[in-house]
Amino acid sequence: MKIVLAELSHETNTYSTVPTDLARFSGASGLPPEGEKALDIYRDTASCLGGYIKVCEAENHEIVLAVAGGAAPSGPVFDDAYEYISEKILTAISAGCDAIMLDLHGAMVTQSFEDGEGELLRRIRKIAPDVPVAVCLDMHANIYPDMVTLATVVCGYHTYPHVDMDTTAERAGELLLRSIAGEINPLMAWGNVPMLPHVMRQGTDDSPNRELQARAMELEKSDALAVSLFTGFPHADIVNAGLSVVVVVDGDAALANRLRDELLEAAWNVRETFVYTPEPLVDSVTRAKLAGEANPGAPVLILDHYDNTASGGTMDTTDVLAEVLRQDLKDVAVFAIYDPAAAQTIADAGVGNEVSVSLGAKLAMPALEKQSQPLQLSGRVKLISDGRFTTTVAMSRGLVMSMGLSVVFSVGEVDIVVISRHVEPYDPGVFTSLGIVPQQRRFLMLKSRIHYRVGFRDLVAEVVECAGCGVCTSDYSQIEFKNVRRPIYPLDGDNFN
Repeated sequence: MKIVLAELSHETNTYSTVPTDLARFSGASGLPPEGEKALDIYRDTASCLGGYIKVCEAENHEIVLAVAGGAAPSGPVFDDAYEYISEKILTAISAGCDAIMLDLHGAMVTQSFEDGEGELLRRIRKIAPDVPVAVCLDMHANIYPDMVTLATVVCGYHTYPHVDMDTTAERAGELLLRSIAGEINPLMAWGNVPMLPHVMRQGTDDSPNRELQARAMELEKSDALAVSLFTGFPHADIVNAGLSVVVVVDGDAALANRLRDELLEAAWNVRETFVYTPEPLVDSVTRAKLAGEANPGAPVLILDHYDNTASGGTMDTTDVLAEVLRQDLKDVAVFAIYDPAAAQTIADAGVGNEVSVSLGAKLAMPALEKQSQPLQLSGRVKLISDGRFTTTVAMSRGLVMSMGLSVVFSVGEVDIVVISRHVEPYDPGVFTSLGIVPQQRRFLMLKSRIHYRVGFRDLVAEVVECAGCGVCTSDYSQIEFKNVRRPIYPLDGDNFN
């Protein structure tokens, strides 16, 4: 069979001003890869495309990889970027195929479309109304009807951090091939409940999502072909943001409805435990300092989770770093401040030399009342790098990450990594590729929320979550929800009369 594979994946933070142009989908390599080049990049990697490729090559199917367009979370996708990648997919399908396997996200908002994935599927169905389509979605998908009704099979991740991207795609691809072979008759049911779980309470190592995902996987082994509980992405201010469930069964619509309702009810019944309450920043950094002084062994991790690039953060806010400097923490490695101009200034000074820079807070955040401020710092240039390394951890293993021009800027006993491309710090390579051994530091500071756990949780003695400043705020009162359906929990409490 001839199978078209494609990726158009983006998690959109509608409060973010980080631009999502075509270059952001291109991995610092000009245009999004396609064809044999993309196959070479993604084959044998822990990614959705890697999973699809494995399934197709195992049965010697002809693969047409139309385009691999994935971008780090940021603001709404520019129309020209969306149209470019969509057209690549539609052109490949128009040439004829027997099946389609899509790596989407589920929380993509464009300048013109609130449901970017649904719009793509609508366009596909105009030219290929009967071709079977498998869709792989992120756990943070905000589900709309067309994502389900226009697909043959929909499967979502069961883990956060997302260490099952490849196996999720394998599950979706295998179900699609079984459907084509006539072995199964996939029927789907979906639904949502009016709740916006805080991202900091969505980790699958923690209750309540741990138990909800365990139940979904249990049902997959017994009654259903696929069961996906999507915790949703609350920083997309769109109508259908929030928690939802998609169930795929073999020919039994009543069963699909029953299993969907079971999981939705279970999630609704524990809605209070999806609420996250931050503590004041000064208290958090003080607590981290005391923990580091009490335990001189493994590092203490300071988590700047309000400014996480993997949720659309600018990655350039300075509030947590400023407090770390104010309280004079020693032996700190920081990843990272996104500031291409500062990185260039530091690099121009040369390794070993002293330089003064205005660091961070270059990107405005009009969605927030409180803005971060640049730090005027003087320090020594410790290292200059092109910022490229290959991931080795379970999440996206085998893919080359590019931080762009990257420098290590030492201010007293604080080593600050300054980067030129947004990168989520889930792999210790963000440090080791720059000559920093994270296990040997007293403190690590990361701009992350949950994904850090993949590569760092086992390296640290304690994690201290810090409420800094950013469009990934865990305080819903700091952002205005204009478009999400109301009433919704916890914005409106339990006022559903």
